[in-house]
Amino acid sequence: MSDGSWRLRWTVWRNGILSSGRFQRFAARFPPTRPVARHHARVLFDLVAGFTYSQTLAACVELGLIDALAEAPGEADMMAARIGLPVEGTLRLLRAAAALDLAECVGDTWTLGSAGAALRGNRGIAEMVAHHSALYADLADPVALLRRGGGGGELARYWQYAREPGAGDDARVAAYSGLMAASQPLVADQVIDACPLKRHRRLLDVGGGEGAFLAAVAARAPHLALGLFDLPAVGARAATRLGAAAAIHGGDFLRDSLPTGYDLISLIRILHDHDDAPALALLRAAHAALPPGGRLLIAEPMADTPGARPAGDAYFGLYLLAMGSGRPRAADEIRAMLRRAGFSRSREYRTALPITVRVIVADR
Repeated sequence: MSDGSWRLRWTVWRNGILSSGRFQRFAARFPPTRPVARHHARVLFDLVAGFTYSQTLAACVELGLIDALAEAPGEADMMAARIGLPVEGTLRLLRAAAALDLAECVGDTWTLGSAGAALRGNRGIAEMVAHHSALYADLADPVALLRRGGGGGELARYWQYAREPGAGDDARVAAYSGLMAASQPLVADQVIDACPLKRHRRLLDVGGGEGAFLAAVAARAPHLALGLFDLPAVGARAATRLGAAAAIHGGDFLRDSLPTGYDLISLIRILHDHDDAPALALLRAAHAALPPGGRLLIAEPMADTPGARPAGDAYFGLYLLAMGSGRPRAADEIRAMLRRAGFSRSREYRTALPITVRVIVADR
C-alpha cells in the first residue's frame, strides 16, 4: 500500500475521533489533553468570528481611532468627541479593539495597544484595510463568487484599467496605483535586504506602478541604472514620482515585448496577479529581454509558506478570485514555471517576513 493510502486512512481515522462529541468532552476534561482542546476551540472560534475582528479593525481605521489613541491618549468621552461617535458606541469599539490588542486601557486612559502601534508604523496596512470594503462586498456571498469563477464585483473594478485598453486614464489608475505604492515600502526593504544587487548594472521593474519599489532601490543601490515598464497612464504617475532617476517605458507587459538592455528584471507582486497562461507568457517575455547571464527577480507572497499558510490560499486565493485574475503559487510551482520559460536555474532568498513577501531569483 502506498504512503498516500496509509496517510489517507490515518487522516480519516483521526477525523472520526476528533469529530466525536464524546471524545471532545473527554479531551476538555482530561488535564493532559485540556490545553490542546482549548487551543482547537480557540482556533475554531476565531474562524467563526474572524469577520467581526476584521470589521472592528476597519472601524478603527475609518474613524481615525488608531491615530487618535496615538496622538493624545485619553478617557472614553474624549475619544468619542474626537472620532464622532456616542460615548457608549466608543466604549464598545474601544473594548473590542483592546481585545484584539489594537487599544489598551491604563487606569481610565485609553491608548494604543501593541498591535495598534505596529499598525500605525505601517501605513500600507491601514490602506489595505480601507480598501478591503470592496473585498468584503464581493465575499458577502462567497458561494456565488466561487460559482461565477471570480471577477465582476467591486474589487475587480480596481484592476479594470489593466484589462481594457484605453481605460487607464481615469481615477481607477490613481486608486489602485496609490494603494500599491502605500503598501510597497515594507516589501521593498525586505526584497533589497534579501537579494544581492551589487553584481547588476541596470534594473527594469516590470509592472512597477508609481515607482515605489524603484525609489527604494535608488536610495539603497545608487549604482543601478533604473527603468520602469507599465501602462502609459501608470508610467506617467511614476515619472512624476521618480523624475530623472528612472527611464519610463510605456506598454502592456501582457501584449508588448519588454525593453532590452537590462541585466536584472523585477516582478514585484506581479506574477500572482495573473492566471497560469499569461504568467508563463510574462516569464518568457522576461527571458527574451534579458541577456545571457541576466537575472529575473520575483517577489510576492506565496502559497504554502511555513508558519503563514492561511495567508496564501485562504486569503490571497479568494482575494485574487474576487479580483478576477491570478492565484497564489508555491515556490516550487514558480520555479517549475521558470524552467518552462527557459531559465537555467533558480533559487529562493530568505526574507525577514515571508508572510509578506518571498523572493526567487532565476538565471537566464
